[in-house]
Amino acid sequence: MATSDDHEYAKTITDEMESSAKARGTGIAKRSPDYIKLKMDEGKAVIALSQSGEWAGFCYIEAWGHEKFVANSGLIVNPAFRGHGVAKSIKKRIFELSRVKYPDAKIFGLTTGLAVMKINSELGYEPVTYSELTDDEEFWKGCRSCINFDILTAKGRKNCLCTAMLYDPADKEKDQQPQEPHVASEEVNPMVKLNGAESAGQRRKRSFKTNFKLFERWLRYKRFVLLKSRKEGGGAVLGKKRFFLFSW
Repeated sequence: MATSDDHEYAKTITDEMESSAKARGTGIAKRSPDYIKLKMDEGKAVIALSQSGEWAGFCYIEAWGHEKFVANSGLIVNPAFRGHGVAKSIKKRIFELSRVKYPDAKIFGLTTGLAVMKINSELGYEPVTYSELTDDEEFWKGCRSCINFDILTAKGRKNCLCTAMLYDPADKEKDQQPQEPHVASEEVNPMVKLNGAESAGQRRKRSFKTNFKLFERWLRYKRFVLLKSRKEGGGAVLGKKRFFLFSW
């Protein structure tokens, strides 16, 4: 967990956030070094350092909607340390910290990175529509510094290049509750019994992991359509038939 002793890294972290967003052609909300220092002081940030004291990665917590929603924001890894599992370790640690500080809150994220989506899925996040995220205006104001903000507003804040993912502790508690035993019957298809014992959340999670490569193609299609829509003045729409492939 980051502390005030880590203030020296704040400027380096925000500079890398900005340059990384530009390189991807998309972006997270821009933050100032002072804001990063505040998160360190509040005990709402995780930092990774090498044995020699070099900054390796960072992420912080933000609470929205009267602490009903929590976002693990600003995940960034030093380019020199990428490809070594640093992002996964940070995401796991910041997730654990969020659960301790806000045990009843829904944890959500917006990301364009497939690697982050895979990590989120392993932690129990599920892809959701934007309508299931916080309606806190302060959160959405943070998107103004993203180069794709015009797409978000043109779509009525219902769609953008980012994928929304959500961890709902209430759903997880239901998933963990023991299922009532089903009466065995030779006439009943065993797959029907299995599906009946699964919760909706379990089915969505299984479907997402099984179809991740298909989902990856969908993201490329979505990016193509939305960027084309921007060039053409917002006239393009996403095909409904393709969208139904991912109706979590």
